[in-house]
Amino acid sequence: MSYVDSLADLLIDCVEGGASVSFMLPISKETALRFWEQVANGVVRNERILLVAESPEGRLVGTVQLITALPENQPHRADVAKMLVCRAARRQGIAARLMAAIEKEARRAGKSVLVLDTVTGGDAGRLYERAGWQRVGDVPNYALMPDGSLCGTTFFHKQLP
Repeated sequence: MSYVDSLADLLIDCVEGGASVSFMLPISKETALRFWEQVANGVVRNERILLVAESPEGRLVGTVQLITALPENQPHRADVAKMLVCRAARRQGIAARLMAAIEKEARRAGKSVLVLDTVTGGDAGRLYERAGWQRVGDVPNYALMPDGSLCGTTFFHKQLP
């Protein structure tokens, strides 16, 4: 099984679990595969950095991206996107380790300001606050949950030393 195939399965698991990460139910394998193929192309073009987490058995259990291709007046900034951990592997510190690793990659890439967004009131917001991210604010009714209901989005930033 390729990484793209495993990433597609991870995305499907998260969306089916209710994660508002740009996709609606039902999400097809083809839709997930197309998304990850586009991400892989972005990695090849040096537009983003993709990290994955594997279980001790070698199963892909999490991922996060750093989007580095931003306008020329923002060479110091990057967006953190698609922090995903499969439902069976949550509450084991995987997301916190992925966030620490993506911050390290951001520093290595010369980035000093990171931005991300997440569903308002979700578990991820608490994770980001524990990791030192600063809450900027909330936008009500910003996006849809996979089931079609509206959800707010909270924006965060982190200034890297």
